[in-house]
Amino acid sequence: MPADVRWKLCWENELQVDDHAELSAFFRNTYGPTGAFNAMPFEGGRSWAGARPEMRVIAYDSHGVAAHMGMLRRFIKVGEVDLLVGELGLWGVRADLEGLGLSHSMFTLYPELQRLGVPFAFGTVRHALYKHVERLCRGGIATILPGVRVRSTLPEVYLDLPATRIEDPLAVVFPIARSMDEWPSGTLIDRNGPEL
Repeated sequence: MPADVRWKLCWENELQVDDHAELSAFFRNTYGPTGAFNAMPFEGGRSWAGARPEMRVIAYDSHGVAAHMGMLRRFIKVGEVDLLVGELGLWGVRADLEGLGLSHSMFTLYPELQRLGVPFAFGTVRHALYKHVERLCRGGIATILPGVRVRSTLPEVYLDLPATRIEDPLAVVFPIARSMDEWPSGTLIDRNGPEL
């Protein structure tokens, strides 16, 4: 990991307008190469895409934002079981720093997730990131759930579109206050809200 990287753990209400503008540019630059549509939510200084995080871990270096991960506590439904999780999302690493270990920003957030008492952290990523996420899961820090679909509400309401969507992303679970054996069985995870 680069030596000049410093980490900031902050609650959402601690961010100022300048912070949101800097994060907005970071997300447009990070997500834009995966498709112009992926950068659109971050126009106009907006630093979130769907649900707004309550906590963020942000890495900075001499060039600005280097990496980011957001967290939101919420109840999801796994099969028929309501479950409190710390949902992780808005994860990104600046292109010039990819492959240098910044993706392990989860470890910076881990003690805070333990303090907050969430049983699990949960997140979803694109299948294109499978090899990267698989490396992150080594040693039992997390588990990729195979064959799971995730239902989310759309962040905006459109009269000509359904209010929810079902996807089959890579669902990743981090045991925090409980063991992976205690994760409920079920092939559908209902977010009961927009993705982070």
